[in-house]
Amino acid sequence: MAFHDQNNNHTNGEVSKKPKLSFSAITDTEIQSKFSHHDPTVVRLNNGAFGCCPSSVLAAQRQWQLKSLRQPDHFYFNHLQKGILHSRTIIKDLVNAQHVNEISIVDNASTATAIVLQQASWAFQEGKFNKGDSVVMLHYAYGSVKKAIEAYVTRAGGRVIEVPLTFPVTSEDDIIREFRHVLEKTKSEGSSNKVRLAVIDHVTSMPSMVIPVKELVKICREEGVDQVFVDAAHAVGCTPRVDMQEIGADFYTSNLHKWFFCPPSVAFIYTRKSVNSVDLHHPVVSHEYGNGLAIESSWIGNRDYSAQLVVPTVMEFVNRFEGGIEGIKERNHDCVVEMGEMLVEAWGTHLGTPHHMSASMVMVGLPPSLGIMNECDAMNLRTHLREFFGVEVPIYFRDGGEVGCVSGYARISYQVYNKIDDYYKFRDAINQLVSDGLTCAFLSS
Repeated sequence: MAFHDQNNNHTNGEVSKKPKLSFSAITDTEIQSKFSHHDPTVVRLNNGAFGCCPSSVLAAQRQWQLKSLRQPDHFYFNHLQKGILHSRTIIKDLVNAQHVNEISIVDNASTATAIVLQQASWAFQEGKFNKGDSVVMLHYAYGSVKKAIEAYVTRAGGRVIEVPLTFPVTSEDDIIREFRHVLEKTKSEGSSNKVRLAVIDHVTSMPSMVIPVKELVKICREEGVDQVFVDAAHAVGCTPRVDMQEIGADFYTSNLHKWFFCPPSVAFIYTRKSVNSVDLHHPVVSHEYGNGLAIESSWIGNRDYSAQLVVPTVMEFVNRFEGGIEGIKERNHDCVVEMGEMLVEAWGTHLGTPHHMSASMVMVGLPPSLGIMNECDAMNLRTHLREFFGVEVPIYFRDGGEVGCVSGYARISYQVYNKIDDYYKFRDAINQLVSDGLTCAFLSS
């Protein structure tokens, strides 16, 4: 099956105007009701990993699923194309892209990463890039992104340059300085090989910190990097000012199921309109191959597209909050910083980043007496907190090499469904472990 974007002749592909809001502001009671399907026995401090979806959006998703199952042919020819274009148009406005055809909807940021790196791999294979040309990435790039670079770039003959970053971090200037230093050093080596692609996180996963992407993109332009890809898996719904015109990257991707209340899994990839974008293709080849990435991504075979179709319903949900999604992000940030400060005061530790480098997630130092000595200890502690205290929170191990110093950090998230008592429960669980003299060495045994 195949369909084509019949709205390409519209100005910017617009299919609808922004709706006038006529519903009332959401209450705290309603918020808890919207997320009543969450397990009430578990405190969720890990929204950053899988996100959340309110019941109203889940109901809309179910209606899309039933519409598809009731009469698949009618759904395919009369609803799917129009619905996906509507979602793309909303996303285009949300992130200030110039044209709707710069926005493609995909399953997740990993798919978007494959799309960009696949293009780089082909460039090596076809002789557009030379063996030894490089891709630059941050030391704290997401693990699967590092694997994708290995699979697509290293295997094709490319070189990988990693920008070292310290943690805890005290200033954006540290990141900017190190990034510029690596690019300048690479250029000064006098090699004929070029930096073809820079992969930059907008919000790193572990440890979590907001990266000054606009400044790093600017440095890439100054240093002659061919293309810039921003992996912003956490950004939309989590960081302020996600604006494609301001950021200026060639490619940008963000999940919508992490912080934008969509069901899993849905993400978008922005591709700046340029001559190079015509070489981008979805890694799953179907009937739409060659019709542009947005259209290719709109049909990759018979599957459940409902997560991609509920974006309008999500907008209705977020607009019931004061300030819409920007208001949600601001409140989540203020709350997570406040809860982080409460925890480090209780434990006599420190946060891993300055307040302004935290979005809706904060790295909270754990008491050194827990004895977190390696990544296995961190995972054992996380499992223990889940199984014995009903607290779900990721734990990060940092090898500081100094006895008695903070070596473990909890990455706490704050989303609209969270309550202050959630963080008190986490605090009390850690306090009990410390009071009982339990260490990670004991947990592993």
